[in-house]
Amino acid sequence: MVLPTVLILAGAFAIAGHFIRPAPPHTIVMTTGTEGSSFHHYAERYAKILAHDGITLEMLPSSGSVENLKRLADPKQRVDVGFVQGGLPQELHSPNLVSLGSMFYQPLFVLYRSPEPIERLSQLKGKLIAIGREGSGTEALALALLKANGIEAEGNSTLLRINGDDATPSLLEGRIDAAFLSGDSARPDEIRRLIHAAGLRLFDFAQTDAYLQRFRYLNKIELPEGVLDLGIDLPAHPIALLGPTVELVARPDLHPALSDLLIDAAQEVHGHGSLLTRAGEFPSPVERDFPISEDATRYYKSGKSFVYRHLPFWLANLADRMLVLVVPAVVLLIPALRLVPTMYGWRIRTRIYRHYGQLMALERESLRPQSPEHVRRMLAQIDQLEGVVIKSKLPTQYGDEAYVLRQHIDFVRARLAGMAAAQPDAASVGTADTGG
Repeated sequence: MVLPTVLILAGAFAIAGHFIRPAPPHTIVMTTGTEGSSFHHYAERYAKILAHDGITLEMLPSSGSVENLKRLADPKQRVDVGFVQGGLPQELHSPNLVSLGSMFYQPLFVLYRSPEPIERLSQLKGKLIAIGREGSGTEALALALLKANGIEAEGNSTLLRINGDDATPSLLEGRIDAAFLSGDSARPDEIRRLIHAAGLRLFDFAQTDAYLQRFRYLNKIELPEGVLDLGIDLPAHPIALLGPTVELVARPDLHPALSDLLIDAAQEVHGHGSLLTRAGEFPSPVERDFPISEDATRYYKSGKSFVYRHLPFWLANLADRMLVLVVPAVVLLIPALRLVPTMYGWRIRTRIYRHYGQLMALERESLRPQSPEHVRRMLAQIDQLEGVVIKSKLPTQYGDEAYVLRQHIDFVRARLAGMAAAQPDAASVGTADTGG
């Protein structure tokens, strides 16, 4: 009875062990941004949070979203996750990458020098325009929006690929006509300083709905009246901005436990709101340029599992992995415990019932005329069969079936004994014939 149970459990553990995932690694490699950038700053905050659970976040500085995406898409690069701005060229994308969610907005500020407000980007045609550093997310977004307004580098406009640190003084000194600023080049204090400058204006995207329809990765971001300077009411009226979100993009083989930890850290870092976002707005599972991973979807729907909420990370992970083994074993063990006694009973009864075949054969022979010698041999077989049954070691609960078999043996023995009694002895028959 024990052996079948052990074999069933061993099979259950073997099957479960085939599907169980290994323990998560102790290190996550993140491609970030330039040192001192917001991407790098956020990564440093992630690192401190992850360290509480014994996870080391290894940060690889980069030039920004474009390089981050290239690294993630290149299987030769040792990278697990990275910040990627939405709206990057599709040729950079890899179909295997997944998103852990949108982490924050990357608003685009377009500042221009003009005596009068302009209402459309097409009015910048023929101007000197700074569009961000080459290979940056700002450049990719600026080129897409300008092209949609009929402005390209090959035309009569001059597009300068310079970063915000160079574009800002050029704009203030009048050496360029407009600048596209986002990310680290568009810090609130910097935007406040530029808007304060005489002759500079912040572009208000009046055609917001049209842009959102054309560029699905963009979001409308409202800059409320007075949010930059309440004292002088700056801006003097609400201004509509556009901007993509920045997603935390991962490779598909990222361990589920690490995915949960990263989203947990993201909630702590990005969930409190900012100048342009509400508390709780990020991280968000809304799908943008990359599909939301199954692990992230599960986390956003149900949060941490019970063990992760109440146990230290490594102990919880061990318990979580053990459940993969224990649950199938328990599921199989319950029916096994019911099935094993049945199988055991069948084996015992088989040992009893196999004697019935011999007994029935003897009974069939008894229906035909037999010589006295053959009847004696049949009676000897009956005695031998009964001896085997008596000597069989059977559990007590199956004793009644053994005794029923012995009753049947006695029935056939009585039949054979009757046949023997009814037949004249061979020697007597011979004497009688001689006397006659």
